[in-house]
Amino acid sequence: MKTLALVTTFVLCQCVGAVAQQQQQPGSMYQGQMDGLDTNTSKTVDRSEYETFMGTAFGSLDKNKDGSLQSDETVQILTVEQFTLTDANHNGRISRSEFMQRVMADFVTADHDRDGSLH
Repeated sequence: MKTLALVTTFVLCQCVGAVAQQQQQPGSMYQGQMDGLDTNTSKTVDRSEYETFMGTAFGSLDKNKDGSLQSDETVQILTVEQFTLTDANHNGRISRSEFMQRVMADFVTADHDRDGSLH
């Protein structure tokens, strides 16, 4: 599942401003997106930077501020299949915990050299 790039793209565009259009491989992030997440300017995005960003992203996506995401709040970034897979307990909502588990699992998948950061 490619939620990492989808969520990052959507939230950066909504919260940080438009990201310059560049060629992108499926499931990867633009350099501008990486720069927006790299708060310590190390030229990489480490796990803690990504986790902090995604925690904020969850809050931004939770439009009705009920502590969970319904499908109408994620329709721009998740397919029905992705929503269903992320909703681990199948209650029709994605909790903060379910969201964080999914995006952090995607982080691990994207960390090809297993050094704890995205390059």
